[in-house]
Amino acid sequence: MRAVIGFTVILGVALTGTACSSSGGAPGTPSQGASASASPSPTAPPEHPFTGRPVAERRPVLAVKIENTSAGKPQMGLRSADIVFIEQVEGGLTRLMAIFSSKLPAQVGPVRSARISDLHILPMFGKPALAYSGVQTKMIPFVRKASLWDVSDSSAFSAYSRVPGRVAPYNLFGTPKKLLAKAPKAGKAEDIGFVFSDEPPAGGVPQKQVSVRYPAARFTFTWSAAQKRWLVTQDGAKDMAAEGGQQGAPTVVVQWVKTDRSQFHDFHGSYTPLVHTVGKGTGVVLRDGQAYKVNWSRASEEKGTTYTTADGKPMPFARGQVWVVLASRKPVAP
Repeated sequence: MRAVIGFTVILGVALTGTACSSSGGAPGTPSQGASASASPSPTAPPEHPFTGRPVAERRPVLAVKIENTSAGKPQMGLRSADIVFIEQVEGGLTRLMAIFSSKLPAQVGPVRSARISDLHILPMFGKPALAYSGVQTKMIPFVRKASLWDVSDSSAFSAYSRVPGRVAPYNLFGTPKKLLAKAPKAGKAEDIGFVFSDEPPAGGVPQKQVSVRYPAARFTFTWSAAQKRWLVTQDGAKDMAAEGGQQGAPTVVVQWVKTDRSQFHDFHGSYTPLVHTVGKGTGVVLRDGQAYKVNWSRASEEKGTTYTTADGKPMPFARGQVWVVLASRKPVAP
């Protein structure tokens, strides 16, 4: 099955850019051309590196693995995430990894098991806390060696609870404040390559709706001018939040990546996909009702990912939550 994403309306956007890091002075830095006698202007509050929104301080990072099939919906707490990654898992389905730092929801879930691809994504956040419920036995040594604080249900049992009215294993929810309390040395939010702006750059192509396919899942992102967000539909159904309203974000990044078999597989014999997020590639960034073709680059697992436009400049995201859709142009079902 071939992955498609609105190519009929965005083919006119050139892809000649090269990857580069974020540029620009630190927030609140005076202009070089300012007169020495000019009255000092108020210092702008610092921006959060994950959302571009002003924050008083940098807080620890919590990553949570969240169920993403109809059996586990509606999800809770996802709307409070700074970043949401969509990853392919066994059987061509998907699972989410939500990154929290600037704010924490009261509860988050359903919390599910981790995958090997998570361990290759997380190092860009330093040493974050990872909330999950179990891993394959052969993967346990990899988790122990990974750059993370383990706050799984087996390591931080008191931070989890079973929610009435839901069927196991889709009823396990975590309390973020308690989870981070179990990882007091979790790394705080730092630059991971994202750049933000209030206004969209030139070069975008107007787009109302974009779809991305996985072997056994399909996502559609529809622009809402009223909400200034791309609303999420999965497998033909609106992706609703347990707190109310439809899931969505001001910025959606469709990052084309190589996906192949890992050394792990589930008890059905289905191999676990390995999503390659280090290297270079192309993608599409959606913001303000427009689509931009971009190049992405990540030098190593410890580095963040930069996204550049056709002229080689950093692609600025809209301020707020960011969804990163890690998909393959030609999806494989290991």
